[in-house]
Amino acid sequence: MPDWIAAILLGLIEGITEFLPISSTGHLLLFEQMFGIKAGDLYLIVIQSGAVLAVIPLFWTRLQQFACNWHSRDTRAYLLKLSVAFVITGIGGLLLEKANFKLPDTPLPIALALLIGGALFLLIERWLQGRPLSNNITWTIAIAVGLGQLLAAVFPGASRSGTTILVMLALGLNRPLATEFSFLVGIPTMLAAGGLRIFRALHNPPPGAEPENWPMVALAFVVSAIVSFVVVKWLLRYVQTHTFSGFGWYRIALGILIIVAVVARQ
Repeated sequence: MPDWIAAILLGLIEGITEFLPISSTGHLLLFEQMFGIKAGDLYLIVIQSGAVLAVIPLFWTRLQQFACNWHSRDTRAYLLKLSVAFVITGIGGLLLEKANFKLPDTPLPIALALLIGGALFLLIERWLQGRPLSNNITWTIAIAVGLGQLLAAVFPGASRSGTTILVMLALGLNRPLATEFSFLVGIPTMLAAGGLRIFRALHNPPPGAEPENWPMVALAFVVSAIVSFVVVKWLLRYVQTHTFSGFGWYRIALGILIIVAVVARQ
């Protein structure tokens, strides 16, 4: 496959899946299994950053509220809860790094995480039927979101957005607020983690690592950013009137597909 086609496809996959609760890791793994293409860590980190940066304008009103209305008690409380969730994730990530935690590089754990997450979405949405949902982000929710991000970091395929949204739904928060809070926590989390990893990769490249094809990385970055903006804008409207059950069924199907692909290659 020509490099430019691979770059466009990787950008499309990352842009579509980064914020949807369906695991970008699972989709990238399936792409690699199908086409035998293995993108480097730096490549994936850069295009992930493109997807994250692109959605910031979608939350411009909220960000302006933080900057211009910070004296409001409600605004300060919301910002503090975001900060607590971010700090919990950051401290947990540093502890995992000190413990030399390594992500599993085999597809079956990712498929399992997809299947479990999909089943949980179906169960929780069924449990929520007919129940009144809250529009109040509590401290319990903020702490749970920080822990949920750590859980997603330990179990690739769980999906960061999927795990945090599941946690908030289980605690009774309504879908639009759960989606917004998940994304607002995820933006600084992923940019901080991505920035650190990019800095390390550029200043201390692994021995024998091949130089990146930066024009292709840039192409994938742009595609990822454009697609991510469109997808997140759609999702923010979608959750106003729909449940997450469709994503649950999709995760289950993708988990099964990954298992089939692994078995077929053996």
